Amino acid sequence: MIQNIGNYPNTSYQYGKPNRQPRPQQAANSPVSQTKPAITKPIDADIFYIADIHGKMTNMERIGTMSRLFDHNQNGHAKLKLASGDILLGSNPMTNKVASSFLNWIGVTANAVGNHELDATPAALSTTLSDAKYKLLAVNTTVNPSSPMFGKIQNSVIEEHNGEKFGIIGTAPPDAFERVGTRESLDDIKIDDFDTTVKKVQAEVDNLTSQGINKIIIVSHLGKDLDKQLAQQTDGIDIILGAHTHDLYKGVKENENLVYSKSGKPVILTQIGKDGEYVGMLSASFDENGIITKIQNNVGRTGVFNRTLPYKVAVESIIGKPEILGTIKSAPPSPADRLITNNPHGNFIVDAMRSELNTDIAILNAGNIRGYFNTGEVDARRINDVTPFEDKMMICELTEKQIVDAIKTGGKSFLHPAHKPGILLVSGLEYTMTDKGELKELYFVDRNGNKTPIDVNNPSTTHKLTVACDDFFAYGGDDYLPVNPNPPYVKEKFDVDKNVYTANYMKKQTQPIEIKEDDRIKIIKS
Repeated sequence: MIQNIGNYPNTSYQYGKPNRQPRPQQAANSPVSQTKPAITKPIDADIFYIADIHGKMTNMERIGTMSRLFDHNQNGHAKLKLASGDILLGSNPMTNKVASSFLNWIGVTANAVGNHELDATPAALSTTLSDAKYKLLAVNTTVNPSSPMFGKIQNSVIEEHNGEKFGIIGTAPPDAFERVGTRESLDDIKIDDFDTTVKKVQAEVDNLTSQGINKIIIVSHLGKDLDKQLAQQTDGIDIILGAHTHDLYKGVKENENLVYSKSGKPVILTQIGKDGEYVGMLSASFDENGIITKIQNNVGRTGVFNRTLPYKVAVESIIGKPEILGTIKSAPPSPADRLITNNPHGNFIVDAMRSELNTDIAILNAGNIRGYFNTGEVDARRINDVTPFEDKMMICELTEKQIVDAIKTGGKSFLHPAHKPGILLVSGLEYTMTDKGELKELYFVDRNGNKTPIDVNNPSTTHKLTVACDDFFAYGGDDYLPVNPNPPYVKEKFDVDKNVYTANYMKKQTQPIEIKEDDRIKIIKS
C-alpha cells in the first residue's frame, strides 16, 4: 500500500492512524517551512534495490528474474536500479567476476563500496571492475594515487530519468578494517570515520543541490544505526538505501525507517537483509521541491522465484559447468540466526575439514556460513553458496587455553546487537554455552566418540590439539585469536579453500548424504 507522508510540512505522517508526535522544529528561514505550493503533477520514481548478496550466485539468478519483472512494469515512472555494497565477496576472481557481471546483466547503475568489495587486493578488484557498466561509489574514501583502484571510486553520479535528475551518493563502512579479508586493500583505500563521513556527505549533497538536483539518494554501507544518524544530522537527503547490518525493513514505519532531517524533511531508510534472500522495490512520489509525499516499500523473497536458463548459462560461461558431487537425502531447515546457533549445514563443512586434513579437531567461525544444503543433487556451486569465502586452509596446533579463549570470544556474539562475529562451529569438540555467551562445558571428542572434558575455567597451556581451520581464523580475524600475520602455531598451509575439501569429502560418500541435527553445541538459558 502507498503510504501518504501527508501535506508536508503542515500535517503529520499517518501510518494507520494519526500520529500525535510533533514534527521537528522548522528553521524560520528554511524553504521547507513555507507553505508548499499545489502539486499539479507528482514526480514518480521506482527503485529496484539490492545489497549484501555476498557472492551467492543462485540468488543472483533469481534476482535476475525479479529484475525482468520490474522492467516489464511500464507505468511511466522513472526507474532506477541501485546496489548498496557487498555484492562481491572473498578473493576468488571468478566468483567476483560473476557478481560484477550480474550487476551489468540486470542494469544496476551504481553500487556502494562495501567491506566485501575490498576482500580482494586492489589489483584484483580493479581487474574485476574493468568491464563494469556501473559506478562504484563512496564519498568517504581516499585512494592512494599509486593504487590500481585510483580513480575507480567516485563520490556520486547524476542520473536523468523522464527529464528528472537524481543525485546518487555512496558511502563505505568506517568499520571495514574489522571485516576485510585482505589488509592490502585498506593500505590503498582509507575510509573516514563516521563524523567525517557525515560532513563529506553533506558537502556532496550541497554540491548536487547547487546544480539544481533536489532528489538525493544514498547507497550506503554504513549499517542501520549510522544510516539513521546520517539522515538526522544532514539536510537534503531523501532516501538512504542501506546495508551492512543485514536488517530487513518491510513497509514504512515512522521513527524506524521514516525519519526526519535537520530541517524536518522526511527521509526514507531501507535495509534488505543478507545473502540476496530479499530484493526491494521502492516507489516514491516527489513534489516539485524534491520532497517525498508518498512512499511504498515492497520487499520480495528471492527464494520463490525460479533460476531461469539465460542467467544460469551466463554464470556458467564464466565459471564453467559445475561438477555434480553427490546427493543430499535429507537436510533440516537453515537456522533462523546462523551466527549464534548450532548449524548442521555448517557442521557438515567443518566435519569435512577435520576428515580431509586428518586433524584432532576443526574450527570454523559461524559467519563463514552463508547458505544451506537442499535435498537432491549437489554441485560445486551449492558448496560455494553455503561457504562462499575463499580463505586458505591451515593446520595449527593450539593449546586448550587458546581454543577455550577463541570459543569464549565467539560467545560474545550473543551480546552484540547484530550477533557478530558469530560463535565457532566445531568438529571433534562439544560445548555448552548460555544465551549470554558464558561457556559452561567443553569436551574433546575423538574419532571413536570418546569424550574428554576440558576445564573451561583453567584450561591447559601446554596440552595441544591439531586444528583444521582457515587463514582468517589463524591470523586473528575477528579476534578469535590474537592478530598475528605469522603465528608460531601454524604447522601447515594449503593453497586451497575449505570448499575443495568439502567437495572431496562429499564425493567419497558411498550413500546419499543425510545432514542431521546434533547437540555438539548446546545453547542454554542463562
